Amino acid sequence: GCGHSVSLCSSFQGKNLPLSWWILAGGCIWVTILPLQGGWARELCATQLGLFSVPWQSWKIPIAPEVPALFFFFFFFFFYINHTFTFFPPIKAWNVLALDGSNWQRIDLFDFQRDIEGRVVENISKRCGGFLRKLSLRGCLGVGDNALRTFAQNCRNIEVLNLNGCTKITDATCTSLSKFCSKLRHLDLASCTSITNLSLKALSEGCPLLEQLIISWCDQVTKDGIQALVRGCGGLRVLSLKGCTQLEDEALKFIGAHCPELVTLNLQTCLQITDDGLITICRGCHKLQSLCASGCSNITDAILNALGQNCPRLRILEVARCSQLTDVGFTTLARNCHELEKMDLEECVQITDSTLIQLSIHCPRLQVLSLSHCELITDDGIRHLGNGACAHDRLEVIELDNCPLITDASLEHLKSCHSLERIELYDCQQITRAGIKRLRTHLPNIKVHAYFAPVTPPPSVGGSRQRFCRCCIIL
Repeated sequence: GCGHSVSLCSSFQGKNLPLSWWILAGGCIWVTILPLQGGWARELCATQLGLFSVPWQSWKIPIAPEVPALFFFFFFFFFYINHTFTFFPPIKAWNVLALDGSNWQRIDLFDFQRDIEGRVVENISKRCGGFLRKLSLRGCLGVGDNALRTFAQNCRNIEVLNLNGCTKITDATCTSLSKFCSKLRHLDLASCTSITNLSLKALSEGCPLLEQLIISWCDQVTKDGIQALVRGCGGLRVLSLKGCTQLEDEALKFIGAHCPELVTLNLQTCLQITDDGLITICRGCHKLQSLCASGCSNITDAILNALGQNCPRLRILEVARCSQLTDVGFTTLARNCHELEKMDLEECVQITDSTLIQLSIHCPRLQVLSLSHCELITDDGIRHLGNGACAHDRLEVIELDNCPLITDASLEHLKSCHSLERIELYDCQQITRAGIKRLRTHLPNIKVHAYFAPVTPPPSVGGSRQRFCRCCIIL
C-alpha cells in the first residue's frame, strides 16, 4: 500500500487507481515492495506493450472481474527484472503469463529511463528471447554496449529498436546488431554521438531489411558511411540525417542512386548540401513524400523545380532559413505537387503574395503553413489563401509572426477557415486586440499567440521627479 498509481492505458482506458487497491483486489496475493534505488517505482506504463490473451477466468487464484490480468503481469514483471519484490504463495498464473510469448512483443521503457541500467536490459532479453519484436530504450543513459550485445544475442527477432539518446553506445552495438539481428527494420540512433561510419558499414552487411534509420546528430558520419549503408540497405524508406554536418552532395548522390523506395528524408542543418545533391535525390526517389532541408542555405529554386518535376506525391516540405528560394520556384512546386499538406517557409525572405496565390489555387490539402519572418507577405496574399481550396475544411495552422505588413484585415480573411486551430501573430505590429477579438467570435476555439507591449505610463504632471531623498536638504 504505497499509495502510488498504476497507469495501463490500453487496458484501463485512462483510469488511475491506487496500487494498494489493485493488490487487495487480487484476494490471495501478498506483495512486499522494496525501495528501488532509494525511491519508490513511479508508474508502470503499458501503453505500447503487447496485450494479454489469456482470460482472467482461467487463472487458478481468485481475481476480481474488474481487474485485468494484464495488470498483474506487468506489475510482477517490472519488479521481477529489478530483483526488488517477492510474493507468496507461488502463483501458477505468473508462470502462465511469463511463458506466454504474446506478452513480450513490445516494450517501451521511456518512462523509467532514469532507473534503467544495463542489467535490466539483459534480464529483459533473457526473459523475452525470440518473442520480442519492438523495444524502446529512448533516453536510457545507463545502457551501454555490453548490455546491447547480450540483448542482440538473445532477441534475434527484434524488428524495431529505439536507442535515441543512449549516449554510451558506440559502433560495437551496431556490430552486435549486424551479427545477430538480421530482421531489424527500424533503428533509431539519434544523438548517439559516438556512432561512426563503421556502424553504417556493419548495418549494411547484417541488416538488409532495414527500412528506417535515424542517425540525427551523429556528426561523425561522412559520405563513406552513407555509401556503405545504401549499398546493402537499398530498401530504406525513412532516413534522418539531421545535424550530420559533414555530409556533402556526394552522400546524397549515393542515396539517390540506391534508394528508390525512399519516402522521408531529413537533411536539416546539413550546411554543405547544395542543389547538385538534392536534384539527384529528386530524380532517383520519385516516391518522396517528406523532405526537410531547413537550414540548407545553399539551395535555390532549382530544388523546387526538381521536386515539382519528379516528386508529385510530396506532402511535407520544410525549407526554413533557405533565403535563396523565390516565388518562381514555389510556383512550379505548387502547380505540380497537389498533395502538399505541410510547408515550413520560415525566413524564406524573398517570397511574396504570389506564392500564396499559387498555393491557394493548386494545393487543396494544405493544413499547416509557416510564413514566419516572410516580411513581404501582405493582407492580399492572406485574402487569396482564405478564399482558396484549402481554407474552409483543411487549413489548421498558420504562422504569421514577424510579418510586419499584416493587419487586422488578414484576420477578417481567415474567419471562414473553420478548421483553423492555431495562428501565430507575434511581432505583427499592425495587429490589434480588437481584430483578434473579432476573429474569436467566428472561431471560438482558435489558439492565438500574440504579444502586446504594456502601455507606457504617461509622464508625471509635476515634471521630472527629484532624485534625492525627502529627508535630505540641498545645500
